Amino acid sequence: MTHKRILSIAAVATAAALILTGCVAGEGSNIAPEPKETLPGSFSSDVLNIDFATYNPLSLIIKDQGWLEDTFGDKVTVNWIQSAGSAAANDALRAGSIDIGSTAGSAALLARSNGSPIQSIDVYSQPNWAAILVGKDSSIDSVEDLKGKNIGANAGTDPYFFLLQALEEAGVGLDEVTITQLQHADGKTALEAGTIDAWAGLDPLLSASVVTAGSKIIYDNPDFNSYGLLNGTEEFLSASPDIAQVVVSAYEKARAWAAENPDDAAQILADVAGIDIAIAKSVLLERTALDIDPKPGTAQTDVLAIIGPIFVESGAVADQGAIDDALDSLFNTEFIDNANPDLIG
Repeated sequence: MTHKRILSIAAVATAAALILTGCVAGEGSNIAPEPKETLPGSFSSDVLNIDFATYNPLSLIIKDQGWLEDTFGDKVTVNWIQSAGSAAANDALRAGSIDIGSTAGSAALLARSNGSPIQSIDVYSQPNWAAILVGKDSSIDSVEDLKGKNIGANAGTDPYFFLLQALEEAGVGLDEVTITQLQHADGKTALEAGTIDAWAGLDPLLSASVVTAGSKIIYDNPDFNSYGLLNGTEEFLSASPDIAQVVVSAYEKARAWAAENPDDAAQILADVAGIDIAIAKSVLLERTALDIDPKPGTAQTDVLAIIGPIFVESGAVADQGAIDDALDSLFNTEFIDNANPDLIG
């Protein structure tokens, strides 16, 4: 696994774009409604608070191109708030400081399981964005070697859940390691400074650390990553479905734009993340699948059903019933069913 990840950074190893199908039980008819052909003359609110994140390349494209501002005109003010990670996005959604935010699927499930009233309205990517790294001079070369070590991770994010799955697979108990809570950027800094032994990292930061600091990936497993989900609060989705619809339509416009303009999309990521264009291309073009079915459903449920019991075992969720209830109510496909990218911009 380690060699595969390093080769994907050093060379070019194109990731397969997966076409995902399925819908959640209870979603209703399998026949999608016809997309609306015109925008409303007015909107339900005059403000939209929405996040952007370096782990969500479609958000960067939408912000860069100004499509929401062009579509809403002077009717809706768009406030962009950067999310440093899934946990930060979940906190902002819970606090009501953003209406729509992007997280890993695992983080969305965790939040919903613990009572946060969010729903996932679009699948923005299927990434291979997490791995476990050590410093360039470290003698650690396997997950088993992490016993007794200090590992940096950002709780409530995919790299954190990636770490839990990797430790469980390797037979390393949570009581046999120290997990230090660090935001993603702080984890990179701490690893490179030698103040932690290992880091459960997130792209593009982890790829940058490998290339610029010589950090080493000791474990990489695409199957331990969950999908990137776009989430809205239930209150917002109920009160402003017209605005949510514009956002989802913009995401689908961005998906097509990224496929047609991969170099430009990578440059946008490089500029926002402050990384070299070669790293941005590796992250975006080799390890991030955007050409996927954006409708949340069975494919995402299958992945999250595996991660859910780990939440319970680690004490992050009270019981499996809360996981099951969250999975039954997390996805809202109304907006992707009605998406019309031609109305945007």
